[in-house]
Amino acid sequence: MKWNKNSVIAHRGAWKKNGLPENSIASLKEAVRLKCYGSEFDVHLTKDSVIVVNHDPVFKGMTIANSTYAELQQQLHSNGEQIPMLESYLKEGMKQKGTKLILEIKMAATPEATIVLTDAVVKMVKAVKADEWVEYISFSYPAVQRVLQLDPAANTAFLAYIKGDVPLEKLKEDHIGQADYFYTIFQQGNWFQKAHELGITINAWTVNDEKDMKRLIDQKADFITTNEPELLFDLLKKN
Repeated sequence: MKWNKNSVIAHRGAWKKNGLPENSIASLKEAVRLKCYGSEFDVHLTKDSVIVVNHDPVFKGMTIANSTYAELQQQLHSNGEQIPMLESYLKEGMKQKGTKLILEIKMAATPEATIVLTDAVVKMVKAVKADEWVEYISFSYPAVQRVLQLDPAANTAFLAYIKGDVPLEKLKEDHIGQADYFYTIFQQGNWFQKAHELGITINAWTVNDEKDMKRLIDQKADFITTNEPELLFDLLKKN
């Protein structure tokens, strides 16, 4: 595979500039068209155990965990799309070989439910043979560890917001390949030098301001997740 060699990850797909629904097939296709390194998306499990792509635990007023997929299909995105099943999303992403699918396993109502979701997600990725396309991320440390139990070769990242970060040495010890932290965490300390020494990559999210992007580009962040991929590409060309 010849993955796009840049630091741009489109947050929930490339949706903002063209007014596309977040986490839709359309926003995935736009991220692919832009040649982003990755298109990030989020997954939840329905009442009848269908994995769907959506950021919030609620879709159009319906709680995903308490709704069947058939019930969720009754509501549409603004462009007429139905809420995507993970299977459909993966198969669409596998039609190309440049943009990675950055799969966020959302935290469910209980830790146990999060692991159930994790197991279902890895099973689906393997069923459709999407392993090479997918990188797994989650705010649930046990979920990331579970992914690695099921697939030791998986590319994984732990997400953290403000004080939820984990030392890079701990990530290295647990074979987690990336610190995927809120961008302000990286404004203090020697994260980038240490990560390079440990062989861990850094992804900063969600970075939408030009000044913040420039700083992270100067610091040589491996990846930057943004709602403004077009702006980030422009800055990278100028750098």
